[in-house]
Formats: sequence, C-alpha cells, structure tokens
Amino acid sequence: MPDGCFARRPVEEAAGRLVASIRAFRPHVVVTYDETGGYPHPDHIRTHEVTVAAFDAAGDAGRHPEAGPPWQPAKLYYHGALSRAWFQTMHDAMTARGLESPMREVLAELPADVPAPEFSTRVSCADHFPVRDRALLAHATQIDPDAGFMLHDRDVEREVWPTEDYHLARSHVPVTLPEDDLFAGLR
Repeated sequence: MPDGCFARRPVEEAAGRLVASIRAFRPHVVVTYDETGGYPHPDHIRTHEVTVAAFDAAGDAGRHPEAGPPWQPAKLYYHGALSRAWFQTMHDAMTARGLESPMREVLAELPADVPAPEFSTRVSCADHFPVRDRALLAHATQIDPDAGFMLHDRDVEREVWPTEDYHLARSHVPVTLPEDDLFAGLR
C-alpha cells in the first residue's frame, strides 16, 4: 500500500470526520461495505472500519464532541455489491445463454473461499440500472467503462439479479426480516 492511502489512515481520525458529516446531515440509514470490503481492497476494508466506528460514535455526545451535537442513525447496512455470488451468477447466466462473460477475469481475481453474503434486504431496482451505471461512470478514476462490472449484459442482470442487496448490520428500530426497503420501520 502506498504511503498516504486511505487504508493507512487511523480509524478514529477518519471516523471523527465521518461523525461530523453524520451529525451535520442526520441520515436515518448508513450504508457501507462489509468487513471484506466487497472484495479484499484495503481502502474498502478501511471504509467499513471507519463507517462502523462513526455509526457507533455519532449518537454519543462524549465521543468526538468537536463534531457537533449527537445524532444516531437508525440503521446500518452492508452493501452486497461486488460479491462473488453476484459475479458467479452473472457469469453462469451469460455463458448459459452463449454470451461471452466478462466476469471470468473478475472471478479469477476473487478469493474462492469467501462465503456467500447473507442478505436481509433486497431492493428491486432493475428499472434503475441505467441511473446506477451513469453514477458509477461519473467516478472516472474508479470505474473502467471497458472492463469488469461495466461489460455485462443488463438484460441478463434484470432477469437473474434484479435487486441491490444489503445485510442489516445494526438497527435501533424494530424490523421484520427480510426487508425490501432500507427505510422499513422508519416511516
């Protein structure tokens, strides 16, 4: 890892900055990567660590008092994107249809022994895949439009995995699982 990269930042220092944002914006729901980072990317793993620390600290007036008045988000989710299960499902569906699978290379890079994520919440969003894709492509330094995730057939995705998936990691409100809405229990 290069010096100065996010993965090397002290968790509490970065969490304090995120606590300030949570207290300023007052979200009811916070979403982050799971402890694997979605795939073992050091910055994603640190994002998980920082977000969990900030979620736990944001409602505690005694922690990071410089970050403003306390605000406790109600729910913390781990996003299921980038899971080996998703890449494998897409690969299998594309090859079964005689399509070239851009997932083959991605699967070769992912650890084979990662357990499938346990999703508590699946949000139907197939109609919004074009918006999701445009949002991803707006991060030009992070997303290659000609590689990996961006190359799969969206019609196949709509058919075999039409949801964005999450694991409810913490909740300060009563919930009934499974959910189909990140804001379930908050209205």
